[in-house]
Amino acid sequence: MIDAPAAETTLMYSEAAEAGTAVARMLAANAQIFAELGAKLRAAPPAVVVSCARGSSDHAAVYGKYLIWAGTGIPVAAAAPSIVSVRRARLRAENTLCIAVSQSGRSPDLLATVAAMKASGAHVVAFVNDESSPLAAIADTLVALKAGPEKSVAATKSYICTLAAFAALTAEWTEDTELRDAVAALPQDLARAWALDWSAAIAPLRDSTNLFVIARGAGFGVANEAALKMKETCALHAESFSAAEVRHGPMQLVEDGFPLLALATSDAVGDGVRDAASEFAGRGASVLLADSRADGTTPDIATGVALPALAAHPSIEPILMIQSFYKMVNALSVARGFNPDAPSHLSKVTRTL
Repeated sequence: MIDAPAAETTLMYSEAAEAGTAVARMLAANAQIFAELGAKLRAAPPAVVVSCARGSSDHAAVYGKYLIWAGTGIPVAAAAPSIVSVRRARLRAENTLCIAVSQSGRSPDLLATVAAMKASGAHVVAFVNDESSPLAAIADTLVALKAGPEKSVAATKSYICTLAAFAALTAEWTEDTELRDAVAALPQDLARAWALDWSAAIAPLRDSTNLFVIARGAGFGVANEAALKMKETCALHAESFSAAEVRHGPMQLVEDGFPLLALATSDAVGDGVRDAASEFAGRGASVLLADSRADGTTPDIATGVALPALAAHPSIEPILMIQSFYKMVNALSVARGFNPDAPSHLSKVTRTL
């Protein structure tokens, strides 16, 4: 541990607080790009969509997978970069949409994979924050995330901008008016989500050593991100699971007091999360439940801690939850004696081969 700063003085806090403004900037800058790309994809749909990303960007791509696959019916898969960067295998990517996601746009294995996808026939869309990066130069279509400088090692506003970009692209591609409207409301809704108080989660997690984070559907990518941030900023071993999978082997680890963070959207997909959270509580787990059905109030749970969450379009609710989570995990990191801006052994740009 190091001397921990005050929670509201960290870069992570200030950068996460800017997410609504950053998303507004991203949406304004890319409105025509999303509209034109959506029209292009409707006119000539790809046979498959392949995402290429690492870390938080990959968690955003998982979110995008659920939106695109559910909205278009087109399968979405994640690339395995070592196939190209290490094994030097040839690719066949005719009639493929490749969506590459990166803050820096400079990781060698990602660049090698994207270049190979493009050379073998894929249309490459890059969601990238650094518009001067090699990834931006490779892209057929550049979606600039416009998050602005992000100096904390822990990505926050750039991650949220990426989620918003996936939602905006899906809305235009599918011509989903309700999703379009929800995306347009995101900047204001993110400000509301930031104002929600998740501090009740800090005491149960202050001395924890293990944690499960569960969600389902579009929320699963956000659960992945929340678990990563617990490890990255709090040195807390957290694992993310789909609510449909956690009842298998992982349930064996549950005992009295075992902490569970459950993220439940307001739709039927969230019912599976609520059911799993109830089962965990019945086994003595310490349940922290964020439930969008409560629409910003504390949900009605028999045991555990209720965390407020906003109701919106079900595909947007996970974005609002991660915004509330960022504020809490920043404070938890400080409460555990760490500086969330400078995790040990980590750097802002990871250059994997």
